[in-house]
Amino acid sequence: MINSSDTPMVLDTDVVVAGAGMTGLAAAIQLADLGLSVHVLDPSNIDTSSIDQLADDFLAAGYDSRVSALTLASVQLLKNLGAWQSISQWRAEPYQRMRVWDGETRGEVEFDSFSIHQPQLGFIVENRLIMLGLLKAARARSEITFHFGARLNTVGAAENGRRLLGLDDGRQLSAQLLVGADGAHSAARTLFGLGTHEWDYGQHALIATVTLDANHQHCCWQRFTEDGPLAFLPLAGSDQRKVSLVWSTSPEHARDLSELNSASLCRAITLGARGGPGSVVSVEGINVVPLRQRHAMQYAVESGVLIGDAAHTIHPLAGQGVNLGFLDAAALCDVVEQALKRRDSIASLTVLSRYERSRKLDNLRMSAVMEGFRRLFTPQPGVIEWVRGFGMRLFNDVEPVKQHVMSQAMGLSDDLPRRMK
Repeated sequence: MINSSDTPMVLDTDVVVAGAGMTGLAAAIQLADLGLSVHVLDPSNIDTSSIDQLADDFLAAGYDSRVSALTLASVQLLKNLGAWQSISQWRAEPYQRMRVWDGETRGEVEFDSFSIHQPQLGFIVENRLIMLGLLKAARARSEITFHFGARLNTVGAAENGRRLLGLDDGRQLSAQLLVGADGAHSAARTLFGLGTHEWDYGQHALIATVTLDANHQHCCWQRFTEDGPLAFLPLAGSDQRKVSLVWSTSPEHARDLSELNSASLCRAITLGARGGPGSVVSVEGINVVPLRQRHAMQYAVESGVLIGDAAHTIHPLAGQGVNLGFLDAAALCDVVEQALKRRDSIASLTVLSRYERSRKLDNLRMSAVMEGFRRLFTPQPGVIEWVRGFGMRLFNDVEPVKQHVMSQAMGLSDDLPRRMK
């Protein structure tokens, strides 16, 4: 509607999702499938009319150094959203084993999918392919409108169950619900006036694509070094020597590693991963990412919520970040669906607080577990290191407990949002 020739157009919609990343797109598709009109904002410029070509170009160019370890619950969600068919055809590596060992002791734990009668523990997929698969699925929904190259600039106060949102290009949107899915430095979170608890982990992650001199064996390998956890995650493709490296270490060590020449870096990673599948023969796509823990004090306000990294970020040592984001998106849509059935307003803080209650405790618990693991595997006095190694060996030998932990980590529990079961 246009109020006058001098007033910018205000587009009315049910939902605005700020952020066209993996979590934001997963939420947008589910909300659209509830019959809601959804507008998605993102500052990047993507031509959504040529997604298959974008995927082909990307596959030909190599690997994305950023990957995710998708749980079976997350894969089920992607199947239900119509994204998994494309992703699995492009490139997805089913991993069947996970080997974790302590570099300072003889402690070791190994998980095997066949022990719980599953063909795989999960899938390693490049983040860009997950996003393209979700974009392709989103384009099939007429209820979704994209605004690429647009940033959220202002968020008006909630009035009569709606908010007026201003974009940096002068356009305005009026929505019942604003979903902040715009990452760790969320503009939506800032504009809502929501604070965070946060601190530096004191580590940076060195990420890269690595070629080994041996096959990865469809196994995730993680060694706890004295500097931090080093993981090799298997990559899909005809060359089964390709793995994704994630080495969380001190900022100084990460910087020194990134400045090494190729041969020296290969030797350093091989030494750091000793006991793994093989030696490193080449490294490409090197990036260094600072690691910082964040958790929003609130997830929900009137006519607004936060999901994914906008609500919480955790240490990558267990690869749970995107899985928590997908859980957020699916839980939010369960709450919205229930509200629509009851004819409650989806802008109501009473309704949106149900989403916060359903996710906040679980996210805090996961954050605490990751922090506990990180602290446990920092250098410790000899006695504590001995106890740590003994505990790992004991855990590895108690099969029922190990199988329960494995099932929970894979997302096989019944306590899941409907679209992830």
